Amino acid sequence: MLLAAGETMAMVAPREAERLHAAQAFRVDSGGAESNVAGHVAALGHPSAWFSRLGADPLGDRILQHLTARGIDVSTVIRDAAHPTGLYVKDPGHGVHYYRAGSAASFLCAADADAVDLDGVQVLHVSGITAVISPSAAEFLDRIITRAHDAGVLVSFDVNHRPALWDAETAGAALKPVAARADIVFVGRDEAERLWGTATPAEVRALLPGVGELVVKDGAHGATTFAGQDEVFVPARTVEVVEEVGAGDAFAGGYLAALLDRAPIDARLQAGHARAALTLTTTADWPDDPEEERR
Repeated sequence: MLLAAGETMAMVAPREAERLHAAQAFRVDSGGAESNVAGHVAALGHPSAWFSRLGADPLGDRILQHLTARGIDVSTVIRDAAHPTGLYVKDPGHGVHYYRAGSAASFLCAADADAVDLDGVQVLHVSGITAVISPSAAEFLDRIITRAHDAGVLVSFDVNHRPALWDAETAGAALKPVAARADIVFVGRDEAERLWGTATPAEVRALLPGVGELVVKDGAHGATTFAGQDEVFVPARTVEVVEEVGAGDAFAGGYLAALLDRAPIDARLQAGHARAALTLTTTADWPDDPEEERR
């Protein structure tokens, strides 16, 4: 079983691949790095759960309905009547606009981490976004990683630097020690270069030598996993990209589902690329075609 923990927001996006200011039809879904990963893992046949805080509001209701429909266990999510559910809006091909200040998830805290049930959890998935949304959320991240290690649960960490939330120098200093504590780390090659000045996957590995399984993604080129003395590269699939947001989460979900299947490293990378390819072809964080999603 995989447990993902971190903020999920309501996501508004044009239904077609067109600019936000010109669109006439929109979708209102849910989007969050961690719950996206949980959804991809669930779609590939593994039990998954998501934990966070949501506002006690209609957007929070909609998120829970959406994630439940994706097969994610949301039974332990905290509903916060004092703070709203966050929102973000996609402008396809031109980034994302966030409306998350004071969101319920920003009030995650160490006490919440202490209350999380880790019984039966094999992998805990978290991301660097939690480290920046508030000081108390950073404490939550630190505590839940500690609890996972104490319980013998593998910790998966997606570095997930968001330049809109903090500068590279600050983020790099804060995220490196978190990554060093994880058992599995996902990071983009360009992201690592921005944060830590590492230009190649091998340099990222030299920076994080103690991580059991380090996955360095290099966009349309491919991805490399370092595990012990092994170094495995698998090229990415060629697709017509509609929107890149969410593809990294899809990759992590496919990779972790294959890990839960005990697949070899090259098959894990292939599974990650397959899920990413599906997401790259839609304005949502999920494939539009349920039949296509199951492939």
